[in-house]
Amino acid sequence: MADQSTPETRAPGAPREAPGGPEPLDSANTTPRDGISRRRLLGTAGATGLVLGTAGAAAGYAAAPSSAATPLTSLGSEEVMFHGKHQPGITTPTQACGHLVAFDLTAGAGRKEAAALLRRWSDTARRLMAGEPAGTRDTDVARDAGPSSLTVTFGFGHSFFGRTGLEKQRPVALDPLPDFSSDHLDKNRSNGDLWVQIGADDALVAFHALRAIQRDAGSAARVRWQMNGFNRSPGATARPMTTRNLMGQVDGTRNPKPDEPDFDERIFVPGQPGQTGQPGNTEQAWMANGSYAVVRRIRMLLDDWEQLSAKAQEDVIGRRKSDGAPLSGGTEATEMDLEKTDRNGNLIVPINAHARITRPDQNGGAAMVRRPFSYHDGFDADGVPDAGLLFVCWQADPLRGFVPVQRKLDRGDALSPFIRHEASGLFAVPGGAAEGEYVGQRLLEG
Repeated sequence: MADQSTPETRAPGAPREAPGGPEPLDSANTTPRDGISRRRLLGTAGATGLVLGTAGAAAGYAAAPSSAATPLTSLGSEEVMFHGKHQPGITTPTQACGHLVAFDLTAGAGRKEAAALLRRWSDTARRLMAGEPAGTRDTDVARDAGPSSLTVTFGFGHSFFGRTGLEKQRPVALDPLPDFSSDHLDKNRSNGDLWVQIGADDALVAFHALRAIQRDAGSAARVRWQMNGFNRSPGATARPMTTRNLMGQVDGTRNPKPDEPDFDERIFVPGQPGQTGQPGNTEQAWMANGSYAVVRRIRMLLDDWEQLSAKAQEDVIGRRKSDGAPLSGGTEATEMDLEKTDRNGNLIVPINAHARITRPDQNGGAAMVRRPFSYHDGFDADGVPDAGLLFVCWQADPLRGFVPVQRKLDRGDALSPFIRHEASGLFAVPGGAAEGEYVGQRLLEG
């Protein structure tokens, strides 16, 4: 879990990239509500506050504190574009709040109903990500907030293709994951016909999107399972840094970066059929520029973990707990020296350390973008916390990304006694929707 990190944490106010790369924000594309859109309101809030402050002072009242006249903070004003080459929520930096939800199509719902549903969902996602109301039935939960880096991402499960008569369009890469020895899977909280990932830097904005998506499902689909997660909020640390998980560990540093020359090849399905890429993907043109998401609910056995000394915890992971640097020395970004030994000839980084086992160069180059959320669902009758990681990873082919790494972890990862995989899913996430399109249109109408 620890060595391939979540996408890089950003500083508050740092611009978000559109799914296909950096793009300027189109502030004119708004939908008014009561004569003014939320995005337009954000731009005028500062001036309005100053005018009100002046009026209050002229009337003989004490001027309001300066914070009352401050426009919406950068955290709320950040916007991620819905349309683009890739869907949002894959390379977007992880947000503070997340919801994962899977749906099953209802009895009698097929390809036609699924297409109508994805059209509704795409329109709602586009509106909400722009900081606009969901539609005429908006609940106003997020009325006072800006976009808050909201992303909504859609995917299809293995069973979706049978339900819609599209079995011939099901990619080979979507074949069910193999069984792993660490699995203790709850089938009711695994898989599903449709999957939606929601992330935002504000909890109300994230919930607002979750509720809107659930309402839009109408009679076409019902919720199969839903999970809530969180990460550290932007600006909570003195400088941008890799997040920590609930074990207190800096959660890795080795995620592939979008500026690496082979990033697209490893994370996204080739854009043109016949390109070199991942077996089983190239014949499905509708998946061009898409990716595959592996979703795992991993419970951390925190009572057992916290009984270990800090040194023992570091040996399990292979990195220092204080700053995420490898035990072999240096800083977090320093390359791990797998051969370095102590004065007694013992490896500094233990042979079964999690960070050693998960390295791409120890797994035939297997790479994936990890983009998880932590979760806490309360305590059981004995006071044991139900907490851990909502693991989400992205790759062009799970048979070359997630599967070989997980198989190797099964054979002797020092972290395995302290975690339990309790739910699992694999979803095909098509490429981004162009202007005027909805997500999955090339599959459902192709």
